[in-house]
Amino acid sequence: MKNKPFTNRLTFAWSGIKVGIKNEKSLRTQLWAAVAVIAMLFIFQPELIWWALVGIVIVLVLAAELINTALENLADHLHPEQHPKIKIVKDCAAGAVLVLSIGALWIGFLTIVSVFTD
Repeated sequence: MKNKPFTNRLTFAWSGIKVGIKNEKSLRTQLWAAVAVIAMLFIFQPELIWWALVGIVIVLVLAAELINTALENLADHLHPEQHPKIKIVKDCAAGAVLVLSIGALWIGFLTIVSVFTD
């Protein structure tokens, strides 16, 4: 897979995103939340810095969901039976998504506060 043309690598990445969307309900939920948040940005029109912050946390949460999906699939493939160490890997990956989601909620809250206090 190394040293493939950029267009091939882009195709591989897009394929991963499509698989994640198709197979992971939590990723689809996060995508719908992102669409709703972006709609709210258009409605409330906060300052540009808030658009940037919200955009960054949206991308981070979606990327974490994709990494979580990749780790879960790899772990399940390598060790299909339940194993305490595999559980730790999956739980930590899910925890990373949760931490980023809480951070995204915090940024969302501060964005709303900034809109209504200006």
